[in-house]
Amino acid sequence: MLSATGLFFSKKMDDLPRLAKQFIVLATDASLCVLAVWVAFYLRLGQSISYSEESILAATIFSIIFALPILFFSGIYLSIFRSSGSGGIFLIIRAIGLYAFVYAGLITGIGVLGIPKTIGLIQPLLLIIFITGSRWLAFVCLSSRYHGPLPKALIYGAGKAGQELIAALDINNQMKIVGFLDDDKKLHGHTISGKPIFSQEELPNLISSKGITRILLAIPSASRRHRNDIIKRIENYRISIHTIPSLLDLTEGRVTVSNLQELDINDLLGREAVKPDGLLLTKNITGKVMLVTGAGGSIGSELCRQISQYNPSKLLLLEINEFALYSIHAELEEFQASKNSDIELIPLLASAQDKDRMQAIISTWKPNTIYHAAAYKHVPLVEYNLTEGVKNNIIGTLVTAQAAIKNEVSNFILISTDKAVRPTNAMGASKRLAELCLQSLFAHQKHSKKTQFSMVRFGNVINSSGSVIPKFRKQIQAGGPITLTHPDITRYFMTIREAAQLVIQAGSMATGGDVFILDMGEPIRIADLAQRMVSLSGLTIQDNLHPDGDIKISITGIRPGEKLYEELLLGKDPRPTSHPKIQQAHDAFISWEKLEVDINLLQNAFIQNNLLLTLSILEKLVTDYKPSTTIVDCMHVALERQK
Repeated sequence: MLSATGLFFSKKMDDLPRLAKQFIVLATDASLCVLAVWVAFYLRLGQSISYSEESILAATIFSIIFALPILFFSGIYLSIFRSSGSGGIFLIIRAIGLYAFVYAGLITGIGVLGIPKTIGLIQPLLLIIFITGSRWLAFVCLSSRYHGPLPKALIYGAGKAGQELIAALDINNQMKIVGFLDDDKKLHGHTISGKPIFSQEELPNLISSKGITRILLAIPSASRRHRNDIIKRIENYRISIHTIPSLLDLTEGRVTVSNLQELDINDLLGREAVKPDGLLLTKNITGKVMLVTGAGGSIGSELCRQISQYNPSKLLLLEINEFALYSIHAELEEFQASKNSDIELIPLLASAQDKDRMQAIISTWKPNTIYHAAAYKHVPLVEYNLTEGVKNNIIGTLVTAQAAIKNEVSNFILISTDKAVRPTNAMGASKRLAELCLQSLFAHQKHSKKTQFSMVRFGNVINSSGSVIPKFRKQIQAGGPITLTHPDITRYFMTIREAAQLVIQAGSMATGGDVFILDMGEPIRIADLAQRMVSLSGLTIQDNLHPDGDIKISITGIRPGEKLYEELLLGKDPRPTSHPKIQQAHDAFISWEKLEVDINLLQNAFIQNNLLLTLSILEKLVTDYKPSTTIVDCMHVALERQK
C-alpha cells in the first residue's frame, strides 16, 4: 500500500512546477504548526479545546509567524525529499531549535495571558516530531519510486575516510550501508555513526544473512601491498569491490553511488609504482619551452598534464585531430585557472609529416625539448592501412627530428613500444625503423651533436584508447561475453601516469642515441586478468564446468599482426640507470649514409602506394621482421579483387 501511494504521490509531485511544490510543503508545515498547538493544549489540559478559544488561537498564530520564516530562511524548502537523508533532518532540527528558543522565550519566558507556560516547551517538541515525520514519510514514498530496493554494502575501513563516505552516501541515499569491516580488533563490536564494526572473519555470514553485495574500500592511506592483501582475502566471495573517490570529493559531498570507482587497476595487477625523482622530472621542463606531438592522444595528453605541473614557460600542443586538441587544451586551461598558473599554452593543428609546417613551428617557438608521441599505434588498423600507417610513423618522426636538428633543439624523445622488438606487424616494424632513424641521425650529427635523441620503449598503458581493460569493464557491465583473441596471450601493463612520468625522467638522463626500456614488471596473462575482473565485480565465469556462471569468455582468434607475447629487448643484458624502473639497451643501428638511401626508396614507395615494395624495405631494414604472407591492407585487397 505504501509503495503504491509513493508511486502516485511522487508522480503527481513531479508534474508540478517547483514553486507549487514549495507552496505545498509550506502549507503542510503551517498545518503541522496548528496540529502541534492543539495536541500541546490537549496534553497540558487533558481535554480537547476549541480553536474559537482566544488562547489556542493566539498560540497558533505565534507558532506560524515564528516557524515558517525560520524554516524558510534555513533552506529546508530548497532540498529534495528523495535525497534529503540525515543532512535534511539535521537542517530541520537546527531550524526548529531556533524556533523553540523564540517560541518558548515568548510563551514560557515572558508569558502570554491565557496560554499555559508549558505550551512553549511542549509545542516545539511536537513540531520537530511532526515535521521530521512528514519528511520521512515523503522520503519513503519517493524512494520507492526512484530507487527501489537499495543495494547493501559494507565499508572496509572504519577510519576518517570510511566515516566521511558513510555520511556522503547517507545524504544521497543510493545505497544501504550495513556496517564496517576493519582489521583493528579493538574496534570490533563497537559502532560508528550507528553502524556496527565487524571483523573480516564475519564476512561470509554477513553476505548470506544481510544480503551484502558490495564492499567499498575506504583505506586511501594504505600501501599498495596492504590493499592487495585485503583484496586477495575477499575476492573469492561473490561480491563487488569498489574504491572511494578522492578525499576532496568526500569532504565536499560530491560522492554518489555512480562515482564510486572500479578498483584501481594497480589493485588488479598488483603493481607497485616507484616514487618519481623530482630532479629528473623538472630538469628539462621548468622555465623551458616544450613541444608535444600527438598531444591529444593517450600518452601525449598525459605527458602534457605532467609537464604542466612543472612550470614550463611555454607548452606547445601539436595535434592533427581538431577535437583531441580542443579537449586537451581546454583541460589544461582549466587546470591553469585552478592553480593560477601563467604557462603559455599554444594549441597547434598540424601533421608531423608536414615538413614546411613543422619547420615553421619549431623555428618560431624554438622548443628546448620535443616529446614525439604522434603515431598510429593500433596493430590491426595499421595492418588494414599499412602504407599510411608506416608512412606516418616513420616520416612523421624523421621530419620532426630533422627540423629539431636544424633548429638546435636540445632534447628529442621518441615514444616507442615493445612491439618494435622482433616485430610481427607493420606497426612494430615502423616504430623500430623510427628508432633506427633517430639513432643514425644522432651519430651523423657533426661536431657538438647539439640535439640529443633518445627513445623510450614500453608496453601497454592502461585505459589508453583500445586498451583491453576498459573494453573488458564495458563487456562485464553489458553482461558479457568478454572477447579474447587467444587464451594464452600475455601483455605488459603500466598506468598512463607512471608511463608518462618515466618517459620524462628517462629523457632527462639521455646523452644521445639512447634506447631506454621501462620496467613493466611481470607480463600478465590476459585471460587471468579477465577472470579476476569478473570475480571482483561480484560475478562468476561461465564455462563448461560452471554453466550457470554470469559472464562467458569468447575466444575470437588472433588478429592480423598480433603476437602472443611481447618483448622489450632486442639484445641481452640491458644496462641499469640511476632510476630503478629505467634500463638502457645497446641496440645496433645502421649508419645514416646507408639508411638514407633506403629511406628515399621507402618514400618513393609511399608516393607510388607500392605496398609490396614498402614491406620489402621494412623487412630489409628491421631485424627479425617477417611480414605476414596474408596481406589484409584494405586498399591492396580491393585492388586485387578488381583484377
